[in-house]
Amino acid sequence: MGSVNMESLSPIVLSLVTFIPAAGGLLILLIPRRDRDIKLFALVVSILAFVASLHLPVHLHREIGTFRFEIDKVWITTPNIHYHMGVDGISVWLVVLTTFLTPLCVLISWTSIHERVKEFFILLLILETALIGVFTSLDLFLFYFFWEATLIPMALLIGMYGHGRRVYAAVKFFLFTMIGSMFMLAAIIWLYAKTGSFDFAVIQNAIRSGSVPGFEHASLWLFLGFFIAFAVKVPIFPLHTWLPDAHVEAPTAGSVLLAGVLLKMGTYGLLRFDVGLFPEQAHRNASWIMVLALIGIIYGALVSLVQPNMKKLIAYSSVSHLGFVVLGIFSFTAAGLNGAVFVMLAHGVATGGLFMLAGILYERRHTYEITDFGGLATPMPKYATLFLVTVLASVGLPLLNGFIGEFLVLSGAFQARPIYGILAATGVIWSACYLLWMYQRVFFGKVTHDVNNALPDLNLREKAALWPIAVAALVMGVAPLLWLSAIDPAVERYALAPFTQLASKLVGQ
Repeated sequence: MGSVNMESLSPIVLSLVTFIPAAGGLLILLIPRRDRDIKLFALVVSILAFVASLHLPVHLHREIGTFRFEIDKVWITTPNIHYHMGVDGISVWLVVLTTFLTPLCVLISWTSIHERVKEFFILLLILETALIGVFTSLDLFLFYFFWEATLIPMALLIGMYGHGRRVYAAVKFFLFTMIGSMFMLAAIIWLYAKTGSFDFAVIQNAIRSGSVPGFEHASLWLFLGFFIAFAVKVPIFPLHTWLPDAHVEAPTAGSVLLAGVLLKMGTYGLLRFDVGLFPEQAHRNASWIMVLALIGIIYGALVSLVQPNMKKLIAYSSVSHLGFVVLGIFSFTAAGLNGAVFVMLAHGVATGGLFMLAGILYERRHTYEITDFGGLATPMPKYATLFLVTVLASVGLPLLNGFIGEFLVLSGAFQARPIYGILAATGVIWSACYLLWMYQRVFFGKVTHDVNNALPDLNLREKAALWPIAVAALVMGVAPLLWLSAIDPAVERYALAPFTQLASKLVGQ
């Protein structure tokens, strides 16, 4: 009886996880403008969403790899749009990552946001709903709706609460991603015109059965339409120029969600839609995409190495790390694909943590310039310790979360083409160089500025925001099978299976 109840509850849970944050954001409108009450309410709502999201991986039938917690209701009859949502082993962890980082963003913003506090937390919670919606939508119209819905709150967070050239950064972010998305919209409309459905499964089955008229001639353009939108969001070199500006000018919470989750929309889209719907085109175009990924890995690392600004260094490191994800996806190997999904999660945790740590330092000194620091390990030993753990997780130290994913991606890339694995491995070396060198300049040596001697160490609220990052990095590194046991069957089913069928067909020809 209990299991029947649980099964009937499951689709409702997915909708609850998605819309609890937005509902909480709207309820904040009713709260009087007392900042403490608003922050407490936002924290409670975000924690509630996180607790609810834990139901998904706990009750996911991991070994099957199919979509679970599905809900499919007619939303609009003409055109044929459904409220169709579900998760599998790929998307479920991205949902949990989003709900995990949001309460930490609330905590880290507790004292740094002084004006329009109510609007800030409303935007943060609405952004959380839009991000979750991207990972749970199985109707292409619904997916596009949530995809575009992430732009508005993120652009407003940057433009209203950022630093320096915040309006320029917000407009650049909005235009880049909006223009890229237009190509995807054109591809979605073409597919709807030919199949009469926006449903992912219906379109996928129609393409695989060869029943979509004109698909062979249009498939390359459809693949590229989706690819451009996702490549801008990742971002893949050379479409990355919006990212450093957005990161440097964004408030800390904006940077955490931008690096931790928003960039993963691009890599998730590449895996779910570009590879899932167009396996033949993905295979044909894999070589030049992997070359772009390798350029991104090495270029992002080398540019990080020369950055004088701590936040810009972390931003360029994202270009490098997400190059590993793209490389893993287009290696079309089990190791590469599993590693790609794991790197998405590990990067979200580690880089989200680095941006939080940089934000804490900015609150105290109002600068990100590395030369303004030095010797901080003496006045701030607890901060220095947690910073080191997060840096080592990002570098890929064994037993921390960065190691597993990058090792799997490198082994997958090496299977695809040995030279790809060798070149990508240099990115791991460079990442150790720029992160450890930054750490040495900030924390070791003499205190060169007297003001740094009086910097307070972490308070209880900051520890509450940072300790979950350190714990998650350690648990993911020590027990990666907790994640991979769900990721592997989904990857096998949705990415490797069509590729294997394609390979056998090409061999047959």
